[in-house]
Amino acid sequence: MSDDLLRRPRPDAPHEAVVVGGGLAGVTAALALADAGVRVTLLEGRPRLGGLAFSFRRGELTVDNGQHVYLRCCTAYRWFLDRIGATALAPLQERLDVPVIDLARPEGRRLGRLRRDALPVPLHLGRGLAAYPHLSLAERARVGRAALALKRLDLADPALDDQDFGGWLAAHGQSPRAVEALWDLVGVATLNAVAHDASLQLAAMVFKTGLLSEPGAADIGWARVPLGDLHDGLAREALAAAGVRTEVRARVTSVSPDGQGGWTVRTADGTLSADAVVLAVPQRETYDLLPDGALDAPERLLDIGVAPILNVHVVYDRQVLAAPFLAALGTPVQWVFDRTGASGLREGQYLALSQSAAQDEIDEPVAALRERYLPELERLLPRARGARVNDFFVTRERTATFAPAPGVGRLRPGARTKASGLYLAGAWTATGWPATMESAVRSGVGAADAALGALGRSRPRHLFAIEEAA
Repeated sequence: MSDDLLRRPRPDAPHEAVVVGGGLAGVTAALALADAGVRVTLLEGRPRLGGLAFSFRRGELTVDNGQHVYLRCCTAYRWFLDRIGATALAPLQERLDVPVIDLARPEGRRLGRLRRDALPVPLHLGRGLAAYPHLSLAERARVGRAALALKRLDLADPALDDQDFGGWLAAHGQSPRAVEALWDLVGVATLNAVAHDASLQLAAMVFKTGLLSEPGAADIGWARVPLGDLHDGLAREALAAAGVRTEVRARVTSVSPDGQGGWTVRTADGTLSADAVVLAVPQRETYDLLPDGALDAPERLLDIGVAPILNVHVVYDRQVLAAPFLAALGTPVQWVFDRTGASGLREGQYLALSQSAAQDEIDEPVAALRERYLPELERLLPRARGARVNDFFVTRERTATFAPAPGVGRLRPGARTKASGLYLAGAWTATGWPATMESAVRSGVGAADAALGALGRSRPRHLFAIEEAA
């Protein structure tokens, strides 16, 4: 760490801020503060930025640790992409279109699609739902009625957080098949939990915002390049252009008041002084760094559970999937994405399977996962039956997200703490969203807004406005 980072600023110097954590929340907070004229140092313990949305090299491939997508309604993340100059590298579908293959039907493999039309809500989904072959006519009708009931829920009602989504669905006439073929198809991927394990408040937020707010809200976007190109490479360029000093491999060991109205941040390499500190790290690490009195009940952070995501990576010697992605029913496979172009693979095809809510599989040996998933891919993709597997590996994120269990809402803290000048950010904080890239960016904006208000700084005009998009 350079010496000029360790000096206490002069009394007449611009305000100093330290952001701890270089995931999307921390990068967002650092950019927002710097854009407002605050001198910012960003500290990240890993050798890269991006948090849990990153890339690494495996031979000649560039591999994302897991498949990440966003929706058109993810307005904060879209703002973030624009801020770092990455919008063109992670485009959205022109219109929602999800191929869904069902392997459980007696008649064999069957393809359906979840689509929308260019019609007002809720008519935009009417034709797609009416033609969805994985539900009976009666189930489709009951889905429509449940969707309207969901739309009427008041997300500000705290009682919703104490209920589980699965129980609510059952009470509103949703069969186990409807839960599997529609509600969990979407919910598991966005919440990282099955319906019975998810807070009704969070689930209702996902479906109301994604499917029942605007016609194009659920259109899907994803990076056509490695995530590291966006969340590390372009993010570093944007930070440098904004004047942020970024230090990687700089793990923070303590954060404490300096007795003069400021803060002291210690790393293994030295000490920094700041007028404001943003802790943008996971809840366990936040708990370890919080000074006494910063939260009324800091132990609540430890009550926020975590949920894993397993990613299965398969490289074939030929193309076996024609679509950019698909979802599956009647098989352990959840979502399959074609990552061939983004990885740099020149021959064959590279598929990534994203397996959310993977508590039962996260610690299984690679050999067992290979034995399970390769036959399932052959059932799902007939072209895979004659293809050679050139590589098979897995990536595991045991703490990929916070667990969106009923009651989690009361455990998630806001951006402000009781300690003046100390703020919290992270997808797990009280953004109203589940643990997504959208939630992470929103938390970074919220922390920066709180810090700028306390420092007497005007927010940048171009900064994403949470209240306008909520």
